[in-house]
Amino acid sequence: MSIALTPTPIEADYRPRLRRRRRWTRIGTVFLSTVLLIWTLVPIYNMFLIALSDDGDEFSGYAWPEDWNWDSFRVVVQQDYWYLENFWRQLGNSFYMATATMVLTVLIASLVSFAMARMRLRRAWLVTNIALLTYTLPTAFLLIPFIHLMRVYGLTDSLWSVIAAEVTFATPYAILVLNGYSKLIPLELDESAKVDGATPLQMYLRIYLPLMAPALVAVGVYALLLAWNEYVYQYLLISSARNATVAVAMTQFFDSDEAPWNYMMATALIYSLPPVAIYFGLRRYMVAGLTMGAVKG
Repeated sequence: MSIALTPTPIEADYRPRLRRRRRWTRIGTVFLSTVLLIWTLVPIYNMFLIALSDDGDEFSGYAWPEDWNWDSFRVVVQQDYWYLENFWRQLGNSFYMATATMVLTVLIASLVSFAMARMRLRRAWLVTNIALLTYTLPTAFLLIPFIHLMRVYGLTDSLWSVIAAEVTFATPYAILVLNGYSKLIPLELDESAKVDGATPLQMYLRIYLPLMAPALVAVGVYALLLAWNEYVYQYLLISSARNATVAVAMTQFFDSDEAPWNYMMATALIYSLPPVAIYFGLRRYMVAGLTMGAVKG
């Protein structure tokens, strides 16, 4: 025997309103996402149009390239322009600086978070809070003291001076994310490893790091992108063409009376490809690491 449940007048009136609300919510979400996407991509598309132009004139109003001229990209790759004669060396310097920043940030932050969350240190929360105090001051205010410190330690015109600055700025946030993520790992794993005779180093290498992989990828990519996109510290701490990065070398274009804008835009687009590839290749791990680390941070 089945009993048919008829909706009450209130339920019958509420369901259509709920469906309409969901429909308008989806429409609003799609509209807002489209606006933000266009707002973000229009400047990049403008750079692409300028790179494809013959003489590097600024954006002239056309929405599609009149002539697909890839000569500017060829000039950058083959270093055929005198401002670009050290492009591949400068790109190597950028890779070196960004990779070293990523490795050191992950190493320092993982060791600190392991000691705080797994070794049960007293007042460990003070480390996170004190580290985050570095974000209360704009990085520009720390520039002059940092330049003085690099002169004292003999690191002027060295990539390691920039690496030290970027690691200083990236590590507090990395510690915060890793500390929150590590709280999701049961402490019973550590206790079982201690019973089996594991040392803290073995626990760090064989238990902590493998289980923390998503969060490590997230903070590593964050540190890499932070160093890759940084300009002010690279410009002021590096003075020689031998140690210059692409971000610093691109400022030379502004010193020319007739700036080749097409070469500049082609250089910028090529320079942006490695971090874009890294981000999309590791996006799944980044999202997992950031969201899981924020649950109990």
